Amino acid sequence: MRTPELDDPDLMLDELLSLWPETTTVFMRHEMLCVGCMITPFHTVIDACKEHSLDERTFRAELRAAITG
Repeated sequence: MRTPELDDPDLMLDELLSLWPETTTVFMRHEMLCVGCMITPFHTVIDACKEHSLDERTFRAELRAAITG
């Protein structure tokens, strides 16, 4: 079994949120409804950033910061 990495472009949001629940605050800060959304098993960070017109690089940096504290 592979060890998921935050920068994996194929990492689905449901797995990301399950592995790193502290990232929930990042999604909420951007008023993203991804947390609890039924589409999270099918969307990646790339998809979410496109849907919400966010810069992916900046968003990923915020996710990393939430994980590392």
